[in-house]
Amino acid sequence: MDKLKVGIIGCGYIGGVHASLLARDERVSVASVHDVAGDRAEKLALSVGADVARGVDELIERVDAVYIATPNTKHTALALSAVEAGKHVFCEKPMATSISDARAIHDTASGGKSVFQVGHNRRFAPVYVALKQLLAESAPHSAHVKMNRGELLKPDWVGDPGVTGGFLYETPIHMFDMMRFLFGEVVALDAVGSSHEYAETDDFSVLLRFESGMHATLGTSADASWLFPFERIEVFGNHRTFVTREMESICVSEALDGDYNTRSMHQLSKEEKWGYAQEDRAFVYSVLDGAPVAVTAFDGFKSVELVDACYRAVKTGERTTL
Repeated sequence: MDKLKVGIIGCGYIGGVHASLLARDERVSVASVHDVAGDRAEKLALSVGADVARGVDELIERVDAVYIATPNTKHTALALSAVEAGKHVFCEKPMATSISDARAIHDTASGGKSVFQVGHNRRFAPVYVALKQLLAESAPHSAHVKMNRGELLKPDWVGDPGVTGGFLYETPIHMFDMMRFLFGEVVALDAVGSSHEYAETDDFSVLLRFESGMHATLGTSADASWLFPFERIEVFGNHRTFVTREMESICVSEALDGDYNTRSMHQLSKEEKWGYAQEDRAFVYSVLDGAPVAVTAFDGFKSVELVDACYRAVKTGERTTL
């Protein structure tokens, strides 16, 4: 059987992670890579035995599937070009950085026959897979979620809204997607934001109401220092508490006396702990075996919708409904 020929656009950190994982899959060939920085593309190509495409159109023409791993605000044009060319697409999060762009991608991808998957890797992380299973056994009634960054200085582009689309579109969008994944659809949210270190709103407190009747808070700050764990979910149920510590462990307390047990993921590689390996395998299975798409264009659209709603709530000072 011919191998699935994959092209990677964007040869930075995450592009390199995907290239390395795909290169280990016997059913896949990383055939072509492209980056505006030619030396970066050459380095990645050498590491996985790929060719370097001189441009995006050339790469799309050469391959069966396209990985989009560029800065956030570049995703829309690339995704639309690849989908319209009939290619399978793996688009890193965020799928887009505006509602209109997200809707355009969703509508175009939904109208085609190719696979379109969004890179919300947390859905595949064993910590969150375990939490999802626990919640299926006992419905939660509230939660507190946080995802802080230590700074927006390294790399320097993470502090540029022209590149990221805004702080919430960078790392915090993972938690908007994760809350929807764990707790269901959001029907309304209230949000307060402030600016401290950077030339954008960089600190948020959000109250979310879900279709199920549960509620949750989200706190996220861009200048919180790298104090571990900077990503954490606490879920509360009937005399039950589940607490995650980044992708490292999950703590479960199901008693009235405070007893708990902890499941650690320390033995796994980072690619497995963070779900990168699993999401790449899921994409390949969808393309080659027809497995259901794990994170759809609709999921990508909904995470953008939640970020957009949060920004609107901060701007207006009013509750935003979805």
